[in-house]
Amino acid sequence: MDTTPLKTASAYYQANPTTRWLRRALGLSERLWPALAVHGANRLFCTPLPPKWLHRHQPALSTWTPSTWPFEQASITLYEPPPGPSAPLVVLLHGWGGHAAQMHPLARALGPQGLRPVLVDMPAHGRSQGSTSNLPQFARAIEYLVARLQQQGHEVRAVVAHSLAANALAYAAARGLPVPRLALLAPPASPYAYTRLFAQVFGISEQTRVRMQQMVEAREGILMRQFEPAAVGPRVKADTLIIHDREDRINRFADAEAYRDAIGGARLMETSGLGHTRLLRDDDVMRAVVAHVKA
Repeated sequence: MDTTPLKTASAYYQANPTTRWLRRALGLSERLWPALAVHGANRLFCTPLPPKWLHRHQPALSTWTPSTWPFEQASITLYEPPPGPSAPLVVLLHGWGGHAAQMHPLARALGPQGLRPVLVDMPAHGRSQGSTSNLPQFARAIEYLVARLQQQGHEVRAVVAHSLAANALAYAAARGLPVPRLALLAPPASPYAYTRLFAQVFGISEQTRVRMQQMVEAREGILMRQFEPAAVGPRVKADTLIIHDREDRINRFADAEAYRDAIGGARLMETSGLGHTRLLRDDDVMRAVVAHVKA
């Protein structure tokens, strides 16, 4: 396995003073009270970083209408564009630690094409309530979002998701999400690999990492391996476009290839020089997504 993304992300987080303090605290608790270290690691693992209060005010969405839907012990915040003609919806989802405004460039590209974009702050992100979340909750939130929008009489043409939300979207699609088109932007293939990144960043032992993973799996009632491309891909029936950058230093390009190979008929668009998030602002990427969801 190529560990370059893990090393790069680890160096990024370790440069943060808060990360260094948390590493010391977790290391001390591992020595003095291992059970507390597991609970502390679990809490930190499920806490989006950077913190959501940094993204509560999103000037790019100042003319959009927000609405809050209660969801589990948190909420989901939707942003709808100014009133206009009725049109099929395209739901746009940010990744872990992200926020709705990151998907605004794509929303602007979709509007003139006879489609109505809906932006979302996922649980514990942006203006949504909750302090912790995880991949299984992201998947449940996607299923709930689509079901409720359809219940309101909307046609949901497509869902476009970035990073961890793309992983959750693929899982939801494998469970029969009733949406004809998907776009997975910079998807990660393995939540298990992310636990390894987390352990490396925060200096926890493999024993603590394993116990933390088991805690999450037991609480959510699902194994992390069940989210991987080999497990979900064969059951995804929606027309799927995958876009990933060769220089993405968070999620490997091989992750996108794994989804392409696992999902029947999926197409992979390769970019270079955009990294993990500039992908969301690139004109060629915007055109490719618009063409895919309009087809």
